[in-house]
Amino acid sequence: MLILVWPVIIKENVQATMFGGLKMENNYIQLKKDNILRLGIKDSEGNDTGNVLEFDLEDASLLLRYQELVEKEKKNRIWLNNQFLIIDRKQDHKGKKLLSSNEQAKLESINEFFKREKEVLDMFLGEGGVDKLLNGRKMGLTSLQEINDIVVNQISPYIDKSMENLTNKVKELYNDSTENDVI
Repeated sequence: MLILVWPVIIKENVQATMFGGLKMENNYIQLKKDNILRLGIKDSEGNDTGNVLEFDLEDASLLLRYQELVEKEKKNRIWLNNQFLIIDRKQDHKGKKLLSSNEQAKLESINEFFKREKEVLDMFLGEGGVDKLLNGRKMGLTSLQEINDIVVNQISPYIDKSMENLTNKVKELYNDSTENDVI
């Protein structure tokens, strides 16, 4: 349900019940939280971390952000693969340290890949979403795979269903208009 609230000037300590489940009390408006997907996060020992990811399933931009996530992750994987191809074509030199020049370049590319993936995932999950899921761990291949599994297996089914519901609600909302109104 889309509700537009116009700015209203009220006196202090005025209480009034508003339409559509909105309640105004002491200069605050309390909105209903219908169709909010809340995912609590537990650590590896099963203890609640207190962190929660929230998704408004009626937010039309959620599907767009999911689509952008999928596209940017694909580009990141292609970028990393290309970096490895470039590095493998270079002559490798034994370094003064533990790693050769190519090994070090690959590790730097992997770190950049993780940084890019974190940015993309935070764009979808919300600012700090990846840090909530990592719960103090560093981003690595295993943790990245765990996060991708969470997105694909636990969040995306809700997104698919919410898109279908949102489309149906919009159709119902505007079903009064006839095909003649469409140019």
